[in-house]
Amino acid sequence: MSDASTSGPTAAPDAELRTDGERRTVEALDAAGVAYVRTRHGRVGSLAEAAAARGIDPADLLKTIVVRRGDDDYLLVLLPGDRTISWPLLRALLGVSRLSMPDAAVARDVTGFERGTITPFGTTRTWPVVVDARAAGRRVSIGGGGHGVGIELAVDDLVRVLGAAVADVSEDG
Repeated sequence: MSDASTSGPTAAPDAELRTDGERRTVEALDAAGVAYVRTRHGRVGSLAEAAAARGIDPADLLKTIVVRRGDDDYLLVLLPGDRTISWPLLRALLGVSRLSMPDAAVARDVTGFERGTITPFGTTRTWPVVVDARAAGRRVSIGGGGHGVGIELAVDDLVRVLGAAVADVSEDG
């Protein structure tokens, strides 16, 4: 299969697993029986560039954000790329008064993925997942465990196999 990272920023189907994160992601998806398409494109510097490389609207690229709820207590929040976390809505959903985002090193320690590659599939530890309600019923692209790697799948499949909560937890970005 051709590697799109050498020919430009356009995503192309890809089966090559270059990193441990990519391998873990594919193994988790396959074990869950989720239908997906894996693509690779050149390294990008922003979500907007990643969406353009994948040929999708930023709203169809779900970002996975690591949120700290307490000592050694994290969750993954997935929301459309054109949205940001609504901290009041997320705190209300979780019944907590305080949440924070860990730094890049902690996010890597608790997920096994570098920022920009984080996905809810194949994390080194299992964390609860919350999906913003605006993504429900859609087909989207999420991180694939490596830079420039995307996983296209149905959000409803993601929610079902991960036991994710679906709730309104975002605001305009």
